[in-house]
Amino acid sequence: MSIVRRACTALLSTVALLAAAGCEREAPPADPVPTLPAQAVTQLVADLRRNDLAAYARHAVPPQLHARLETAWREGRTVWPLTELPLDDRFPSFIAALAAQDAERTLVATYRRQFAGADKELHSAAKTMGLFAIQYVRSEAGYSDTERDHHAQLIAAMSAWAQAAPLGDSARARVAIPQLVSAARATGLAAPDAFARTGMDRSLRRLGPFVERLKQVVNGYGLDLDAALASVQTSLAEQTGDTARVRLRYELAGEAVDAYVLVERRDGRWYLSDVLRHAETEAQAPPKPTRVEPPAAAEGKPLQVNAATKGKPLQATAPGKAKPSQATAPATPAPSR
Repeated sequence: MSIVRRACTALLSTVALLAAAGCEREAPPADPVPTLPAQAVTQLVADLRRNDLAAYARHAVPPQLHARLETAWREGRTVWPLTELPLDDRFPSFIAALAAQDAERTLVATYRRQFAGADKELHSAAKTMGLFAIQYVRSEAGYSDTERDHHAQLIAAMSAWAQAAPLGDSARARVAIPQLVSAARATGLAAPDAFARTGMDRSLRRLGPFVERLKQVVNGYGLDLDAALASVQTSLAEQTGDTARVRLRYELAGEAVDAYVLVERRDGRWYLSDVLRHAETEAQAPPKPTRVEPPAAAEGKPLQVNAATKGKPLQATAPGKAKPSQATAPATPAPSR
């Protein structure tokens, strides 16, 4: 997949991304327990606003399931909650490519050669990808009805932003690429087995500064994710015993998002139903087949670009492989997928 296609997919799901804040912190203090359905959603939003995906992972699932996911991560069977993203199986390769030796020079040269000044083509690709992604989430069987509605609104907002963003601005790219390269290297997760060897909790902590830098980079292109998270408002729509529906309202890239998420109570604590479902699936995931990487990726070198050259239409591809019983949860403000 080309850098443009990869970037478009990432831009349409960036809100789902958001990760960890600290690198190697001491054991966290006891977490507050949400006693109301809307509080569970608000807690996850707060985790994401301060870039703490490790806390998000703790708050999103019961302790027993969290322990099973940690085991599955160390065995190389999952990278939950990164599985909430499109192309989650490519995320380790993405980090490795950015952290590769001479990555900054190679990526800047590639950008100049293929994408600098290509705003028209990039905007067209963003529009096409947006339309395709909305169609995808509306037809993919792994999504719940609430996820379909929420993600369609998310994608529409992200696509509208990408169609107006200065994606072909060389000056911005010269600033953004070195920042992402530096942040990727600082994670210490570029080695082929680094994610599994480091484990879920420590890996998510290490990814924090990278995603914080990613937020800063996209903010330079006019997308303020922290402002979107700060704008989130939650309210109880209805509750029946241990199940409830929470209304979620926020503004993303100037567009109003008004959606609902399902929550349920387990052992006295409220959790997002769709996130629980996806996490259970990931905890039971079988070993992944050995992936045969292109020579450049296998050697830790920057991935080569296969995009169309400037002036030619950029083809959109699926935002990610379909996963049975699994949807793309925007780790909030889309805390359910």
